[in-house]
Order: sequence, then C-alpha cells, then structure tokens
Amino acid sequence: MSVAMVGAEPRPVRIEAHVGRPIESFSLVGLPDTSVREAKQRVRAAILSTGQELPHRQITVNLSPADLPKAGSDYDLPIALGVLAASKVIPNPARMIVAGELALDGTVRRSRWAIGAALLATERGWPCLVSEADAPTAARVPGSRVFAIASLAEATAVVSGGSTPRVAEAKIDELANDEIDLAEVRGQPRARRALEIAAAGGHHLLMIGPPGCGKTMLAQRLPTILPPLQPAEAVEVACLWASADRRRPLTSRPPFRAPHHSASMAAVVGGGSPHPQPGEVSLAHGGVLFLDELGEFPPHLLNSLRQPIEEGAVTIARRGRSITFPARAQVVAASNPCPCGFQGDRLVSCRCSPVEVARYRARLTGPFLDRFDLRLHMMAPDPDLLLGAAAEDSATVKLRVLRARQAQLDRSRRINSALSRNELDALVFDGPALDLVAAAVRKGALTGRGADRVRRMARTIADLAESETVNEIHVGEALSYRGAI
Repeated sequence: MSVAMVGAEPRPVRIEAHVGRPIESFSLVGLPDTSVREAKQRVRAAILSTGQELPHRQITVNLSPADLPKAGSDYDLPIALGVLAASKVIPNPARMIVAGELALDGTVRRSRWAIGAALLATERGWPCLVSEADAPTAARVPGSRVFAIASLAEATAVVSGGSTPRVAEAKIDELANDEIDLAEVRGQPRARRALEIAAAGGHHLLMIGPPGCGKTMLAQRLPTILPPLQPAEAVEVACLWASADRRRPLTSRPPFRAPHHSASMAAVVGGGSPHPQPGEVSLAHGGVLFLDELGEFPPHLLNSLRQPIEEGAVTIARRGRSITFPARAQVVAASNPCPCGFQGDRLVSCRCSPVEVARYRARLTGPFLDRFDLRLHMMAPDPDLLLGAAAEDSATVKLRVLRARQAQLDRSRRINSALSRNELDALVFDGPALDLVAAAVRKGALTGRGADRVRRMARTIADLAESETVNEIHVGEALSYRGAI
C-alpha cells in the first residue's frame, strides 16, 4: 500500500497487480498522471537490474481508489513490489506502507511523501518502508516504525521476510541558524512592543511607515520569538509542503513565507489544475505570512485572503472535488503610507498629490484592514537609540511570549486570537475597561469585529503583564494600535 496527499491529509492508495494472459503488456489504471504512467519504464528497468525477470504476460496495475488522482514518482517502489508479488517472486508480502522513486539500477530515491507515508502507517499500526535518505526524518513522526532501504532488492527481501529490516532512528533535522535576532532592531521600541504582543497572542500585524524604518526587519524576526511547533503541527506543515512539491525538514521552527506582490492568486491562496496545490498562505501554516509592499498587491488578491485569515483554512473546488488546506498563519503586512513612501516623515517631504494618496490607499479595503488586530504607524528610528546599545534579544522576548501563551492555554486551551465571542465574554474585564471599548464603538472607531479584536488583544497585553484581570490600561494600549489608518 502507498499514500497520496489530499491537502495535508495522507490517503491510502492500494496497489493491486494482476498477471494475466501470455501477452506482453504493462498497463496502469486508477487516474495516474504522466509521471505515474512513466513508472512502467522505471519499474521494468529496476526489476531487471535486481536480477529478476519481468513476466512476459499481461500485467495490470490498479491504483485504488480509482477516482482519486495520482501524481508523482512515489509509486515506483510499491508498483514494483506489487508486480513481484503478483508474479510470486514475493510469496507472502507483509503489510506495509511504501513510498519511493526507483532509479533504473534499482536504487531507491527520496520520496516527497515519506512523512505522509509514516503518518498513515502509524494510524494503521503498520511499518513504513522508505529510502535511506527519508528514513531518519520520517521516523520523527510520533509512534512510527520506519524501515530504511537502499534498493529494490533490499525492499523485496524485507517485504518477503527474507531479511531483518533496518529500523530507522529519528534524526533532529532542524533548519540552519541564520543568526537573525530581534536585538538587531533598534530605535523602534513601540514597534518591538507591537511585535511581542502579536507573537504572544497570535495576532495579525500591519505596519505602515517610510522606507528604511525597519518594517521588514521586524517581520523577519517574528519567527524567532514564536513558540516552537508541536510535533503534530510540524508533521502537518511538512505534509502541506509535500503537497506543494516542496521539501521542508520536519523541524519545530515556524515557517516564514514572503510572496512577491506580483504572485498569482493560485500561488498565494492555492489552486491549480488538475491537482490543486496549497498556496503561500498554507505553506505559512503554523508560522508567518509576510506581505511586503502591501499596497502593490492586487485588491482582488488581498480580498481573497480575508476568509483564510478569518477561518484558518482554504477550500479549493475543482471538477466536482474540493480540497481544504489548513492556513492558520499569522499575517504580518508592511506598507508605505503613500506611493513615494514619505508622507508624514520628519526628514523627507512627500511628493504625492492627495489624489495619488487616495488612490493608493483605496487598494486596501476596509474589510481586509479590519482583519488586522494591530495597525502600527512607524516613523524613522530615533538616531540616539539607533546608534545606541543593543535592545533585548529574541531569547529574552521569547521567554515572555512563552509565559503568556502558557497562561492562555491554561485558561482557555487556545491562544487569544482564536477565542470565540462567548469565550471573550467569559473573560474578566473590569468596568472601566469595558466602558472604554464601548466608547470606541459608539464613536465609530471600531466595528463589531474590531471590538472583539481589541478585547482579545487587551487580554494578551494583560497576559504579558501577568494580570488576571483586564483593566483600562490594557484596553487603552490595545486601542492605540487600531488607529494607523
């Protein structure tokens, strides 16, 4: 049995092989794409390279379920084992989940779905057979039993019980340390505070300011203060990347994605035909989606992100089928205040006309902006602070973020940005704090959604202060981050 990825979910694919009449042919059925159909040549050459003879008969291989599209070279190894089992070379094959591409000499190459195969095998209580290169990473799937193989001959011996399988040991495959640290961001204490609040509660952040004020630096350093991914989250992220034909180590570091403003709708949100793939918002699942130069993105693309930001998932419908990709990413956006970028700057005069500024800001619709909890207006950094001593590093800030996150999980079993309205109503706010929110709503400064987001943000600020009650000071700071536009 092999595996197919549907969204971030591994689906079983049963390999059925039949050897029929003495007419030499090799047929593949079960909605295979071109890469799967080409497996016939790779399998034929690999079997001959191991010293076995391919039966000179009518060979039919069915990839079940037949209505599920199959793509990729990961079916090479299970197809070869299925053909050998049908021709009695493997008399009593063991039950396993198998994934791997075959070289013409019978060598087993890496599979993009090795982690999904290990996950599916764990759910069924079966062992998993993957290449030597994939085995240490696949073995990190909790509860998995992964066998490492180097060739088709070795796989044949393991499946038939003729040799003792090599059990893979889990390998910590962390991403390389790129030495990015929050201590490098100086002269922007308010922006650093906003970033800490965003990390502590999982809130979306919009930064507006002139070029060179540190917006991109801040966004790039957000993952360094976020909590590490839990094992199940890391597996889900790795499966999503595999669905997009990308390779990502099974690491606890949250992903960071920064699509260019010229990227297509399918690249950012997800899509494609005939096999829909996750977009950047799903590849950032569990981490950060950074939208730099927000005003340059097409309005229709930004509006299409409203649902993923709100619901944490993207559903793609194609030809009567729908696939849901998880997309619980923390969105951080950066924008200039005007086309030239210097409106309100202390040092450089703005060259834009009022009409140009209005047209530029009109690209960012109200419903889209309302999804951002924090809207921060930034200025050029203070020269004394910019050239002064280094600020707090990521490790110090991360400790506060972790304490605040743990307080949220202990209280509600979810982070503040994911609280429902009923859960918000159950939180402890003092009278003046609620009056402050109500006054902002009456003045028209907040929508109903905005009022809920302010309450969630105020609860995060209180968690950072280790306060059981949300008071007027916490709400006041939360409201101060809603007036950037």
